[in-house]
Amino acid sequence: MHLTFIRKTALSNENNCPSLYKTDRDTYIVQGWRVTDPETLEQLDIPGHETVVEVPSDVLAEIARSI
Repeated sequence: MHLTFIRKTALSNENNCPSLYKTDRDTYIVQGWRVTDPETLEQLDIPGHETVVEVPSDVLAEIARSI
C-alpha cells in the first residue's frame, strides 16, 4: 500500500498526529488520538481487530476539499 500525506491538524506542533493519508486503494488512513474513555467506548460496538481514533475536524475537512 502506498500512502500520500494529505494533512496534519493545525493543533499538531511537532509530530504528525492527527493526520490524514490517501492510499493507492482509493481509501484513507487516519492517524489519530486513541479513544480510551470507557463511557465513549460503551456506545460503540468495536470488534477486537479494530480500534477507534479521534481526529479534529480540520483534518477531515481536507477530504471534502480533495474530492
